[in-house]
Amino acid sequence: MTVPFQKYHGTGNDFLIIHAAEYVPDRAALAKRECDRDTGVGADGILYLALEEDFNPPRVVMTLVQPDGSTAPMCGNGARCAAEWAMQRTDTDSVMIDTQAGTLRADRTADGITVEMGSPTFAPEDIPVDADEPVFEESIEGLEVSVVNTGVPHAVAFVDDVGDVDLEEIAPPVRHADVFPKGTNVTIASPDGDGSFRQRTYERGVEGETDSCGTGAVAIAVVARRLGLTDADPVAVSPPGGELNVSFNDRGRATLAGPVEHEFDGEVVDAIGTAEQ
Repeated sequence: MTVPFQKYHGTGNDFLIIHAAEYVPDRAALAKRECDRDTGVGADGILYLALEEDFNPPRVVMTLVQPDGSTAPMCGNGARCAAEWAMQRTDTDSVMIDTQAGTLRADRTADGITVEMGSPTFAPEDIPVDADEPVFEESIEGLEVSVVNTGVPHAVAFVDDVGDVDLEEIAPPVRHADVFPKGTNVTIASPDGDGSFRQRTYERGVEGETDSCGTGAVAIAVVARRLGLTDADPVAVSPPGGELNVSFNDRGRATLAGPVEHEFDGEVVDAIGTAEQ
């Protein structure tokens, strides 16, 4: 049995998109196999999307299954890829995206695809983190971090130069620290002048560094503003895969903007785990 997919990426954060109506008996097993960059198609996750065209604007229901088989409640670049996929199929420039972290609006703008990211929170119970009050610049497993939930949890550390950090060494102890009952993403940032930042993120569920992380970019901007490190709006954040812009709208919500590209279409053979492009 073959399952068709489309491959999209947002600043290098790449996903296989499969229509939710396609029969996939074991979504976790398919993600573990096909997200592998050596033996599968290679991706940071699989987005299962269901399009509801009767709404104005149209809606798309998004479920992200990560390379380790887990389901993530939110993904900023994934949401932007889902929005582009839905806009192409409905010939619109705006869509609503239903995620496990809430419903978001996405628009086609001069910056590419802009998605409203909700209201970030520092409340420990909402992250969650085992703390009595918000965590700012505290040492966790040897890394000084501030902790925020931007749809998923992030431990954010500001360093002199992200290029000098061995992320694969320092991130896993923080990602699995006991104070995070559900684990956390680990994001590092360094100032790049004019209130902008360079970014690297070790993603929970991918269990490694990705070329870009949208929720991580928002986390950097939110924490940097809270700590007084920038008052820019938008805040330019540059992961290895490109540039993202984080703004704050009149409702106090963060928005994430950047390019999205449709790479190719293909099929995976669900029964035996081979792939064709």
